[in-house]
Amino acid sequence: MLNFSFELIFILFITKPQTLPSYVEFMEGDYLLPRMASINTPLRIAVLISGSGSGLNALLNYQRISRPHITSLIVADSEDATGLEYGLKSNIKTIGIPLPHISDKHQQRLMHEELINTELIKSNIELIVLSGYMRILTPEFVVKWKGRIVNIHPSLLPKFPGANAHRDAIKAKVTVSGCTVHLVDSGVDTGHILAQKEIQVLPEDNIKTLQEKIKKIEHELYPEVLDLLSIGKYHSKSSG
Repeated sequence: MLNFSFELIFILFITKPQTLPSYVEFMEGDYLLPRMASINTPLRIAVLISGSGSGLNALLNYQRISRPHITSLIVADSEDATGLEYGLKSNIKTIGIPLPHISDKHQQRLMHEELINTELIKSNIELIVLSGYMRILTPEFVVKWKGRIVNIHPSLLPKFPGANAHRDAIKAKVTVSGCTVHLVDSGVDTGHILAQKEIQVLPEDNIKTLQEKIKKIEHELYPEVLDLLSIGKYHSKSSG
């Protein structure tokens, strides 16, 4: 298990492919980060999913031991998302919110996000965790939560943003890939990077094998970054 210093800002440099995460220097800027929490006063998080919820399941297992964050709400963009079962089994408030049936696509997105936002407010959510959530959030939603939305992406951003990161990495014949935890802004996978973790890409790897390798390290890195974010390690005024 990694031991972190209590310095204000820290960076762990990666010089070759390995499984250690790289934590990136960060100052808030125009991001409003969540309050600094503790095990006694954990950050209330909402996890947004679209599919099977493997990342959600890994996070809930991690939270079986007291952490400075607690999952208080799970939202899917469909009532049929299989990952919802993890929330139900854990007695966590769990909701599927499908897109409203209107023809105007932009208004449909805005209305859908307003329904989600209402649930976030009702549950006193302090941080939104995107975990396999496949919808791009509108700038109108992001501005309300900027600095309090995190995402994990299956590449070493800024390389291979978007929905086909594994395919693009294999096509580019890279020898190193990995995952990135970042704050969400109004772009696609363009928010400030908080941490990255690398794996080797072997010549025999394909999209499926690469996906499985990266998924494993995603399940390790994401909870660790949530710990650090919750206790204020990315706050510019953090004193440890």
